[in-house]
Amino acid sequence: MSQKVDARLASLSSPALSIFRIIFGLLFTLHGTMKLFGWPVGEAVPVGTWPFWWAGLIELVTGLLITVGFFTRIAALIAAGQMAVAYLWQHWGILGGELGSFWPTENGGEPALLFCFGFLLLAATGAGAWSVDGQRGGSSLART
Repeated sequence: MSQKVDARLASLSSPALSIFRIIFGLLFTLHGTMKLFGWPVGEAVPVGTWPFWWAGLIELVTGLLITVGFFTRIAALIAAGQMAVAYLWQHWGILGGELGSFWPTENGGEPALLFCFGFLLLAATGAGAWSVDGQRGGSSLART
């Protein structure tokens, strides 16, 4: 019984990975558009403001690349690195600033950690079949 369930779920791994990548990429893109353009909510950060405007630019570009699945592994590594720095610097305060609580539930860093490890997953697994990378043979799961 469990072998049938495992086999059935295994056949869905590439489409599920693609859906995960698309949702994660869109959410990350929205973080960038909120910082850069104040859209769909919030106010835009003044152009060139360190570090938030630059973070928004990275979020917009890597989010779009991840959403369409183009250079997914590289974009995901960059995005994961940005989120690791965001957690260590802005939430925990270990890279400068005021040292806060280690615990993400207390310092507000849960989204940064979730994005970081989600992007590490995409960097390790690739984009899935429903991607530009998958169409050009750049995703290992696209061939399964």
